[in-house]
Amino acid sequence: MTPLFDTRGNPKLVWAGVAIVTLALLVLPFALAQVGTSWVRITNYAILYVLLALGLNIVVGFAGLLDLGYIAFYAVGAYVYALLASSQFGLHLPFWMILPIGALVAAFFGVLLGAPTLKLRGDYLAIVTLGFGEIVRIFLNNLSRPVNITNGPQGISRIDPFTLGGFDFSKPEPVLGVMFSGPIKYYYLLLAVVVLILVVNVRLQNSRIGRAWEAVREDETAARAMGINTTHMKLLAFAMGATFGGVAGGMFSAIQGFISPESFVLVESIMVVAMVVLGAVLLSFVPEILRWTVQPVQEALFGRMLVEPEVIRMLIFGLALVLVMLFRPAGLLPSAVRKRELTDAEHAA
Repeated sequence: MTPLFDTRGNPKLVWAGVAIVTLALLVLPFALAQVGTSWVRITNYAILYVLLALGLNIVVGFAGLLDLGYIAFYAVGAYVYALLASSQFGLHLPFWMILPIGALVAAFFGVLLGAPTLKLRGDYLAIVTLGFGEIVRIFLNNLSRPVNITNGPQGISRIDPFTLGGFDFSKPEPVLGVMFSGPIKYYYLLLAVVVLILVVNVRLQNSRIGRAWEAVREDETAARAMGINTTHMKLLAFAMGATFGGVAGGMFSAIQGFISPESFVLVESIMVVAMVVLGAVLLSFVPEILRWTVQPVQEALFGRMLVEPEVIRMLIFGLALVLVMLFRPAGLLPSAVRKRELTDAEHAA
């Protein structure tokens, strides 16, 4: 029986689908703005989490290295941007100069984390990376004395937005006769960055480096026996993943205009790991959906709120992860190669 949507037999369907998705993404911010500007901002933060999930997917998905401290690279990129584009040091460099610097600094920290953990796998690697993430946060929280670098727990405020010539991404202004608000401008910028990083990820996955990462993930000993330099490959995975995290952190700092160490707690790292498995966009909207549904329902039924939406959110995430591991071990939308590997393994068993 021929499938209704046979993309292999009819490649025009693929291009039609791409055109529909592209059109939907282009008009999405204007549709959301009709409901409220806050929903455009929420969408922007969802896209930021997509960037983080794409970066962590290189480490966890491609190379098979469980990293629970990935939020540290996000923090590094955010603070690099904040320190170089605020009144903290009196520096106001352009964003196109700061973002590469933040990405390089984050990559350095990625190598710094990867070098001592080359022989660790599984739970032991997860514990070490978790500790690394907490160490970075604690350092940022205490680098205010004797020399005030990060302003400690008070954070850094009045961070410069993205500007390109006379074009300010934070201010509403007409473009070709259409009024673009600040969040809508950032939406299109974030969308362009996501598309670029998606292209990079796909190219990496299909390259010699991507195949080497997959070999390390499946069996590091066999990969080494086949001549793959596993040390370099693992360090490269940490550095590449950290680079994307640093870029996302810089963009978060500019969009938010304020950062503090409390934005980079352990729960955020766990969230990003969950997003690699379940999807970043969906999970990013869950808190707002719960806020609009759980709280009013509890107040209507019991007269007060018995369970915080945050508790329910973590319960939903945990249950979803368990269900995915049980029923969709290859992922919600597995690649053809990964699906074939798991099918062959089941037949062999």
